[in-house]
Amino acid sequence: MIRIEKTLCTLLFFCIVSQLALAQGTITPKLIWAVNKVDLGTVLEEQGPQVAEFQFTHTQDSLFFIEKVLTDCGCTTVEYTQDTLQVGESGTLQVSFDPSSGAGFFSRMIVVKGNLFGVQDTLYIEGRAIPRASNPEETYRTRKGDLGFRLSKINMGEVLTNGPKVKQVEIYNFGDKPFYKDSLMYVGPEYIQVEQLTDSIMPNDRGLIQLHYDGAMKNDLGYFEDQISLNWQDSSTYIDLDVLADVFEYYAPFAKNKLGLVPQLVLEPKEIDLKTIKATAIQVEYVTLSNRGKQVLEVRKIQGNCECLKLELPKTTLDPGESIQLKVVFDPKERKGIDQRNIYIFSNDPVNPVQLFLLKSRVE
Repeated sequence: MIRIEKTLCTLLFFCIVSQLALAQGTITPKLIWAVNKVDLGTVLEEQGPQVAEFQFTHTQDSLFFIEKVLTDCGCTTVEYTQDTLQVGESGTLQVSFDPSSGAGFFSRMIVVKGNLFGVQDTLYIEGRAIPRASNPEETYRTRKGDLGFRLSKINMGEVLTNGPKVKQVEIYNFGDKPFYKDSLMYVGPEYIQVEQLTDSIMPNDRGLIQLHYDGAMKNDLGYFEDQISLNWQDSSTYIDLDVLADVFEYYAPFAKNKLGLVPQLVLEPKEIDLKTIKATAIQVEYVTLSNRGKQVLEVRKIQGNCECLKLELPKTTLDPGESIQLKVVFDPKERKGIDQRNIYIFSNDPVNPVQLFLLKSRVE
């Protein structure tokens, strides 16, 4: 019975939201919000409720006040400006999220209804909630000195060149000394920066560090593995961390009618199966690169996934309609069994800036 009531309440809430969204779509906004979404990032359960603040400005001549606020979860509570506002005046709305309500990614919706017709706005908070670890020894298996990590390496995933990629990583203090934020020193490449988010990481407790990876500053494309060093001077702790990233060039969206005007890279073939080969026989193959677009194509980089590959390109720019051949030399020495080599071609083709060529074989 309780489950049925909860389901009915949820359906009623989303019916109200749908009606509000329909009404809002045809009416000029009367509130200007500084932002309508706040990312709380990674939230540890022991940090307690996290607060996101939204600021708004009233733009109409009539007096305004917030009439009601609806949320889609009992894990959020809301406080807001209850004064009556005149045109040009501002107010705030604070949403508190309880991370003990669940684990993993969360996205919560808040609907704000005002006294004036058409003031029904939707706000969002999102982030990732991590519950307490019941068994830290099992959860943080990678040990670096007194610090424990969930994984042996930090994977930033895809990093684009239009802005830094940010990732938060939890660490557990197995030692008997605290790690203070202001004592952390970073040594590593300039395009990676590290900061400690929590003021202190006490013994038998955990905290967060945050990595910023600037793809534009990296000034290169492809897969990379960097080593960085962290030094907490107060505790005389010095550790090394491996940071993985796939850096891709960012291209802004463009109109469909411009599709025929941009560079267009075409690979022929996209895959070659060498069948059964001997480990002593070096293989040489060719891949044709063609520019089917109407602007000059630039090959930014060619990257293989093995030192057993040698890749040769006669030049890196192709005029419209031009083709060139990529020479692929594969040395199967010391390899045995089914083998697959990946070759990544980076170009200024905005639709397919990274293309993959596969070289398959079975080595005897």
